[in-house]
Amino acid sequence: MNKEQFDLNLVPTWRQGYRFQFEPAQNGFVILYPEGMIKLNESAGAIGQYIDGQQNVFAIISQLKQKFGDIAEIDQDVVDYMLVAKQQHWIDLV
Repeated sequence: MNKEQFDLNLVPTWRQGYRFQFEPAQNGFVILYPEGMIKLNESAGAIGQYIDGQQNVFAIISQLKQKFGDIAEIDQDVVDYMLVAKQQHWIDLV
């Protein structure tokens, strides 16, 4: 699915039992959940920092572009992240 097919007005929220945080021992961002932990790469960690249950995907993309510059790949990277996170049951999209 590409950006044109994805509803950028959806608001991602971490699912109950899942917590996003920086883990010093891992030197990076992780998602903690009852059965374990997922270590995120740098891009996924940057995206995860903006998932707060308030901002829609469009706002997250806008903030990342303010931080890193208007890089064309950011749009698709965020959409891809949201799709994987939803599929893996880390987030809900409402």
